[in-house]
Parts: sequence; C-alpha cells; structure tokens
Amino acid sequence: MADDIFRKLQKRLDGYSMGFPATDSGIEIEILKELFTEEDAGMFLNLTQRLETPEDVAGRIDRPTDEVAAQLGHMYKKGLVFRVKKGDIIKYGAIPFVHGLFEFQVADLKPRMAGLVEKYMQEGFHNAINTGAPAFLRTVPVQRTIEVLHNVVAYEDASEILRKADKIVVTDCICRKQKRLVDQGCDKPLEACFMFGSMAQYYVDRDMGREVGTDEAISILTEAQEAGLVTQPATAQNPGGMCNCCGDCCGVLTSLKRNPKPAERVFSNYFAEVDQDVCSGCETCLERCQMEAIKMDEDDLAGIDTDRCIGCGLCVAACPEEAIQLTLKPEALRRTPPENSLGQMAFMAETRGLA
Repeated sequence: MADDIFRKLQKRLDGYSMGFPATDSGIEIEILKELFTEEDAGMFLNLTQRLETPEDVAGRIDRPTDEVAAQLGHMYKKGLVFRVKKGDIIKYGAIPFVHGLFEFQVADLKPRMAGLVEKYMQEGFHNAINTGAPAFLRTVPVQRTIEVLHNVVAYEDASEILRKADKIVVTDCICRKQKRLVDQGCDKPLEACFMFGSMAQYYVDRDMGREVGTDEAISILTEAQEAGLVTQPATAQNPGGMCNCCGDCCGVLTSLKRNPKPAERVFSNYFAEVDQDVCSGCETCLERCQMEAIKMDEDDLAGIDTDRCIGCGLCVAACPEEAIQLTLKPEALRRTPPENSLGQMAFMAETRGLA
C-alpha cells in the first residue's frame, strides 16, 4: 500500500514542470520516501498547482479544516508545498520536483538526499531535463557583452530583470550545494540564485535566502558572471527567478552538455563568433565555455561550434584581444519568451507533449 501511494505521487509529479520519470532502480521512490510520509503523500495527491485555502481543501476531501490546516502547515515547513500568505489568508498548492521539492531543501540539504539526487540524475532525470530545458530556463548574455549589442530587449538584459523586480531574494545554488555534498562540487560562488515576487517571499518565510536591494543584486550578478557562471532566468519574460549556473554542477547545463547539439535545446537568441584575424590563440575562452563549444584549429586559433554555443557571452567577456563577439541568430531562429509564468507552463506542457 505504501509503495502504491508513492508511485501515484511519482506519476503526479511526472506531469509537472520537467517531470519526475520512473527508473529501473526505483531511486525516485527512495527520494519521495525521504521527503514525504505516507500521510503527506496522500495530502499532496489531494492538491493541485492552483492555490487553495485549507478550508477549500478540507471541504473537497471531507476532513476537518483544523486537521488539514495543521498538515499543510507542517508540509510547508518541510518544503513540500508552495504557500502564499496575504494578511490572514493562507493558500497552498502542489509543486513540481524542479523547481520545487528539490530546491526547497536548500537550507538543510543532507548528504543522503544529495546522493539520492545524484543517482537519480544519472539514471533518469538528465533525459527529462534535456527534453524540458528550453521551456524551463533561457540563457541571457553576460552583462558586459550586451553593452556592445544594439536593441537589446529588456527580457534579454539580466540587470533590467533585477531592476524591474518588486522583491529580490538571493539564495544558495541548490545544484552546487548538492554536488559539494557528494564531493563533486566546484569552487564557484554558492550564493548566486535570485527569486522574485511571491517565490521570493516564500524563500524569506522559510529562511532559505535573504532579501537584497537592486544594487546588491546587480553586484552579485556581476561577480557571478566574472566567475564564469551562465545567467539563466526562467523562460518567461517576467521570470519568477534567475539562476547563475556552471557546467560542472547545474542540472540543466550538465544535461545540455551531453547533447551533441545543445544550441537546439536551449532558449537563446545569440551565438558567438571569432575574428581569427584578431585571435592570439591564448585559449582563455576554452576555460570559460560551459558547453565545450570552442575548439582550436590547426593554426591554434579559436573557432565556435554553433551547434554547441548557447550564446551566454562568457567567452566574449574573457577574451583579452576582444576577438569574440555575440551575434543575433538569424531571424527565423529567434524566439520570443512567453509573457508570464502561465505562458511558460503552457509552453513547457507543449514542449513535453502534454498539451
């Protein structure tokens, strides 16, 4: 009976966001048992991603309101549901595995959970991410590179995204934290992910991050990009969050790197080009590229594999000779992000063949 409810939970989660696929080993069930009790799993299955009050849920499942409110409050403290509080009104909703259950463990992620997630990534979740990545995160250019580009729209400008946010919370990168717990992490900045709006408030309420002003947020962004991190907001034009990711730890980038043509799987409107008449062959760009898109040719000059380039601009910012620039993709290959989170959810469902 217990296994049945966790399998039902797995199937429910597989319909959200980038999914939560089953594996031959059943490692996904181990993860769920680490997070949920049977009672919590049952309550989660009674929720949807639409926010509801405990009274609404209690009336629908025919249970006392105080019992439902207590259980939902307990699940919120464990990071198993999303919560929005406005005055005296509290509403809860179901969440995906990513972004959701996994990220909401950031404040107290333990080695056992980190190990389970590592195994799950290798056995099944990498493939799910590779399918859903274009609808989940998009790549925007490094700040220094867009200064030389013309007509950059606001949703391609990470600093402008921060300036428009009404509330900014910075938190640790769950991916780098997870990798460090399994002794595979890098030394890049840990506090580098931003949350906005109601998601930002959720992170503050659960002590998973700290609120910062625009100037400090832009400073953190600049330091992250200088350290070689790829800036990836959620795909919507007005995103609920923005990550700064590395190719060593980030679930999205490590999954994309496995693909022979990452450029086809990422939501990006740019690619890099090298002026070989200016390139000195110093190879600085090789270390900066997270997708292994740069190779040295027979003349020891850098060249870009446009099938692998995701247009982040890290190589452009690092080139001492200014031999690399970002170029807009041909108009036929450019894409406009969904306007809001609802549009992103619809885009993700379409991408995964669920719509």
